[in-house]
Amino acid sequence: MPIWKTIPLRLLALAQRYPGTIAAFGFASGVVSFFTVERHESFARVIATVMLLSWIWLMLERALRRRIAQRFGWTIPIPVLRYGTQMIHQEGLFFVLPFLYTATTWNSGQALFTGLVGAAALIALVDPLYFRWLSTRRWVFLTYHTFTLFVVLLTALPLVLHIPTGNSYKLALGVAVLLSFPTLAELVSLDARWRRWAVVGLMLALGSVGWLLRLWVPPATLWLTEVAISTSMDSLNMKAGERLRAVTPAQMRDQGIYAYTAINAPLGLEEHIYHVWLHDGREVDRIALDIRGGRKEGYRAWTHKQNFPADSGGRWQVKVVTDTGQMIGTLRFRVEGDQEPAAAP
Repeated sequence: MPIWKTIPLRLLALAQRYPGTIAAFGFASGVVSFFTVERHESFARVIATVMLLSWIWLMLERALRRRIAQRFGWTIPIPVLRYGTQMIHQEGLFFVLPFLYTATTWNSGQALFTGLVGAAALIALVDPLYFRWLSTRRWVFLTYHTFTLFVVLLTALPLVLHIPTGNSYKLALGVAVLLSFPTLAELVSLDARWRRWAVVGLMLALGSVGWLLRLWVPPATLWLTEVAISTSMDSLNMKAGERLRAVTPAQMRDQGIYAYTAINAPLGLEEHIYHVWLHDGREVDRIALDIRGGRKEGYRAWTHKQNFPADSGGRWQVKVVTDTGQMIGTLRFRVEGDQEPAAAP
């Protein structure tokens, strides 16, 4: 047998003999990519491209295997394909997990999304789950692959193409919805015309749900590196004054409140964000900001609110959100009493 035919079998035997090697490689390369991706954006491009090509391969796998067998008289072993796909899933999921972990606001619904991605990564690591449960159920396998592609695109598009986070979410969601067609088509027979329209309806429903749940999806490449609530701002040095956790109504009226944020963003990325001011959970103001990425300490910006309702006591929040509503982080303070403002520890 020619040596090029034995290579896949040798790789399969090696993977079966050392099953933890693939998992360790995927985890290590994913962590390394988090620290090097802004200097090596080609890595993010390769990950996204491989995910797309592997999805196309999964769609055409049966036809391509049959064509290769007819043309060369040799069939690619299924286990070799599955080990290759497993490595792609591990590489993609561990590529995005460090970004999501850093960007997640953990006391919000974003924790559920990041937890779901972590669970998907765990499935890719555990061979019995991946090979005996996931890969043997084609529609589940395709759903898993499409979800992995979705989260990879969320991270790769801003890094590689410098597409704003909001547009990246729309594009990634659109790709995921389009690629869901084969999965849905396998679940619903397309013999009848109404069933074809049912699949289209399911795709639209999937897109709508994905859009409504965008608040629970962390903006993977944006996170807060420094925050402060203060009654003063050194605009020359771009630093907030004394950090406060509580202020008095008099301080609010006399000096106003500064919400200071430093936001990490990839080099070359320009974002339109908002500081959304909420009083006891009710939105009272929304102030727009433009930021540019590339600064290691984060892009420093602030809003200065001076107009407050007559009854301003209670809990206040300043949510930092993208133009599509994804939450980057939250600043909190209280308005209470008439004493001097309490300094943050």
